[in-house]
Amino acid sequence: MTSELLRRLEARDRTLWPEGNVSPNRLGWLDMPRRMLDEARRLASFAASIDQEIVVLLGMGGSSLGPAVLAAVGENFGRSSRRVVVCDTTDPATVAALPLEDAFIIVSSKSGTTLEPNVLFSYARSRVSDPARYAVITDPGTPLGAEAGGLGIRHLFENQPDIGGRYSVLSYFGLVPAALMGYDVAELCERALDADREEAVALGDDMGRAALKGRDKTTIVVDEKIRSFGLWVEQLIAESTGKQGRGCVPVPTTENEQGDDRHVIGVFLDGPGALGSEFFRFELAIAAAGHALDVDPFDEPNVAESKANTLRVLGALPLPSLAASSPEDMMALIAAQLRPHDYVSLQAYLPFGQDDELEALRRKVRDANGQIAVTAGYGPRFLHSTGQLHKGGPNSIVAVQLVRSTPSGELAIPGEPYDFATLISAQSIGDHDSLVAHDRRVIRVELDDLSEIG
Repeated sequence: MTSELLRRLEARDRTLWPEGNVSPNRLGWLDMPRRMLDEARRLASFAASIDQEIVVLLGMGGSSLGPAVLAAVGENFGRSSRRVVVCDTTDPATVAALPLEDAFIIVSSKSGTTLEPNVLFSYARSRVSDPARYAVITDPGTPLGAEAGGLGIRHLFENQPDIGGRYSVLSYFGLVPAALMGYDVAELCERALDADREEAVALGDDMGRAALKGRDKTTIVVDEKIRSFGLWVEQLIAESTGKQGRGCVPVPTTENEQGDDRHVIGVFLDGPGALGSEFFRFELAIAAAGHALDVDPFDEPNVAESKANTLRVLGALPLPSLAASSPEDMMALIAAQLRPHDYVSLQAYLPFGQDDELEALRRKVRDANGQIAVTAGYGPRFLHSTGQLHKGGPNSIVAVQLVRSTPSGELAIPGEPYDFATLISAQSIGDHDSLVAHDRRVIRVELDDLSEIG
């Protein structure tokens, strides 16, 4: 059965997934390891031509999470030749702290119309005007590509368009940043080509079938050195499978979390180059999981809702006021909402750099509630990834929005009537409205520091 499933996938058989699926325009990733192997020398030459020792990548969703993993894993294994800062947030404190003046800047957006990278690009240009200090990665014919040409940006990488964002890490979106980090792009592609495809398809098929039997919390166990891998695989699983009331809830963790609703998968790397095989392995697996769940693993029908809600909120300023609870009451409020086989999603609209504190809070909520599945992530990052699962997947989520009680500083967005603090607040309000519209349970907590949580 596994070999037949793989054969159909490699043959691009669209009948693997429900009628009306978008797979005819989303399976280009199957060819990427071989195609990008031919590009490896050119990417190495490009990387060698860049003088800056710091790279700042401005992106969102699939355009940023793969590079974030490559950067963190490379650094942990002592293989990064440049410092890479990935910015996929609109938090004003995080944006203001970007080391733009000393950096080479990548602007990465498949559609070229996504709000966050566009406003980050505008802000970056207000600090660094030299077009030689920029590269743009986008699909052919996008507004971002046209803007790059008009600004005289020479480093424009137009990606193959039949690849969705979350499946794009082995294309220009992941491998241009990888080359700048000092990765051997050829090695990444060769390791991907050497991946055991039948094993990968079996992995995904088992994951999907386990979810249908009630084991829909997919525990992804990773070593501490590759903890960041959870960022990428969490998006891939959640955004691909969380539809029509079904889905796999990914729980990346360094601990072997068990439970009667858990399906456990281990990820092990022998070095940074092994990311190539793991990226491709999970791409194949999640395509197969979509088949098992009878969902389209390549669309994201609910992601647009929060985007539209954000624009609606921004179009009717000032911001509306939403009721919020105190951090001292948060734990009791969560416990009061929980039902059997639920999961908790901690959604932190807070400055970056609090990963350890968020992980400690995730474990605290888990341990206080009978080892329940708990995920944690930054907003607005998750709006373009796990947000699909929160609205389109099973209604077993208790969403906890952690928002600032006082803005983390004013920071203007050139050309816009609102600043970054207003934007991130609008994004949290927009997603709150979307969750409520889908009858999800939402707890909104205002705080200035995670230590305030009782």
